[in-house]
Amino acid sequence: MRKLLRAAVLGFALVAALAAPAHADSPTKVVGGVPAPQGAYPWLARLSMGCGGSLITPDVILTAAHCVGETGPDTRIEAVFGVVDLESPNAIVVDSVYVYRAPEYSTAGHGSDWALVKLAHKLPIPVVRLQPAVMTSGPFRVMGWGAAQEGGEQQRYLLHADVPFVDDATCGSLYTRYGYPFSAPSMLCAGVVGVGGVDTCQGDSGGPMVASDAYGAFRQVGIVSWGIGCARPQFPGIYTEVATYLPAISAAITALV
Repeated sequence: MRKLLRAAVLGFALVAALAAPAHADSPTKVVGGVPAPQGAYPWLARLSMGCGGSLITPDVILTAAHCVGETGPDTRIEAVFGVVDLESPNAIVVDSVYVYRAPEYSTAGHGSDWALVKLAHKLPIPVVRLQPAVMTSGPFRVMGWGAAQEGGEQQRYLLHADVPFVDDATCGSLYTRYGYPFSAPSMLCAGVVGVGGVDTCQGDSGGPMVASDAYGAFRQVGIVSWGIGCARPQFPGIYTEVATYLPAISAAITALV
């Protein structure tokens, strides 16, 4: 919803300087991010409903449950790959044929915010591997075409940014003190607490948050899910914890074959 709400990689404090409910439950973009180089994330998808996603098998995209409808045949989604400029004539475009939404999903704030989009055919491009272990440290990389600031417009060019890990105790206390739900096992938080400036925002929902493994390869650790506003100092971004749902995601992929 953030990302529908929040997905705006706020501040990519340039590596810190070097990419929903957006918070309110609406799609988001990377706030504080910088332009991503062509070819950096070949598995990254832009979906026609205004969300992001990641190619995890040659014909299956992982995205957020709040971005899609109920499980069943669905040919309405168009996925774009291979470009940082959404108006580029070199984009790889493919349609969906089926959607699988986590059966436990009700709202992003209650977890299970993941879904799969089955594509009409397999693509000859790299996939991103999913992180099997729960994350207890960062930093992470986010990317998307979402708004660059809270309340802003979604972008034509891809932005990316690095965001630090925020532990469950800190993140949960920041949200629950204001009456927002927080489920530690299903959620992963990232952002610059007390400073803000870097975050995902509206239009980034469903997109991947990744971390480098021991070999320097990216593994997806989270899915842009929700948050309050974009890059607010007191509200880190909340992402679906991929490791928690990996068994269910793997089983669902097998069922889609």
